[in-house]
Amino acid sequence: MSDEDVSRRRAALRALLRRPLLTTESDPEDVVLVRRHQVELRDWLSRETGWRLQVDAETARLFKTAPTLDDGTHPARGKAGEPFGRRRYVVLCLALAALERSDAQTTLGRLAEEVLNAAAEPGLAFPFTLDSRAERSDLVAVVRLLLGWGVLRRVSGDEESYLSTTGDVLYDVRRVVLASLLTGVRGPSTVTAAGFEDRLAELTDEPVPDTDDLRNRALRRGLTRRLLEDPVVYYDDLDDAERAYLTSQRVAITRRIEEATGLVAEVRAEGVAMVDPDDELTDVRMPEQRTDGHVTLLIAEYLSGRAGAGRDELVAFVRDAAVRHKSYWRKGVTEPGAAAELLDIALGKLTALRLVEVLPDGVRARPAIARYAVEEPTIREPGRAAE
Repeated sequence: MSDEDVSRRRAALRALLRRPLLTTESDPEDVVLVRRHQVELRDWLSRETGWRLQVDAETARLFKTAPTLDDGTHPARGKAGEPFGRRRYVVLCLALAALERSDAQTTLGRLAEEVLNAAAEPGLAFPFTLDSRAERSDLVAVVRLLLGWGVLRRVSGDEESYLSTTGDVLYDVRRVVLASLLTGVRGPSTVTAAGFEDRLAELTDEPVPDTDDLRNRALRRGLTRRLLEDPVVYYDDLDDAERAYLTSQRVAITRRIEEATGLVAEVRAEGVAMVDPDDELTDVRMPEQRTDGHVTLLIAEYLSGRAGAGRDELVAFVRDAAVRHKSYWRKGVTEPGAAAELLDIALGKLTALRLVEVLPDGVRARPAIARYAVEEPTIREPGRAAE
């Protein structure tokens, strides 16, 4: 295989890792690239991760399985970057169920009625009325997410008119994209557990291997998933079998990932991180510009030389930084309560990057945050060579 083919196959895999659902409408070049290399990609993904790749005339879908089920640090987000909460996720599920039964076209108003009817079902009885602008905003945020995924295509109108109750919006429902959304190793109708956590675990449960070779394959796949998905994989977060396997096979696993994706392994005593030199395969960047990015970087630097800090200490630190940098930061950063809000945004980013852990009594710095330590400059005397 030529270097150009290797480069293009790597670009195709990176496109899938960055956006697991590609459509010909929003990602035409990437879909063509994946389609051209689908055999090699499908083979690598099946062997190294156990993930399934499906390619058809309109989509390229990578069915990823989350390494863990308790990570809430990468939520769906609205137009302004606000994270989805419980109500929006419920509305999203109800909207998808309604679209599954809808015609080839639907309106936002009709979709709203179907969501309301489903929310009022006795088995759910979810309190959702659309009487307030906030509730209509939740529905609009869900619809815009579906537009971004390619499930809906806007034909006429706009969501702002619906928010102000002055108009409606017409959409095409793209069933081929809708059908490819659900990911999991078993169908939801086969799940019998009662509680949410148990149902989620059952939905994603994979058979337990019964031979050494199959167990090693499962370990390799699970660790590769974590290295591809998580910003940092700490040895302390792994169980004994995972830790032993990664320790013995680290070089081979990271080499295969590097060759296939272009990610570069950063290996430390505490764990392994696959770093992207192009800064593309992440939804949380560090460092970032603007006020939130600067606050996050300052807190990372502050914590890099400490085991952790209490919340009051960090709020005071941000409040002091706001006074010093208010001419560069956005308006209102010195107002009462602003420091706590800035801190929460920064801690959300740092937690998602596995740089800190937020505890009830404060914040614990994790080992990878040491990379943001700032050393004191060395000032040499004029004319004196460095030793």
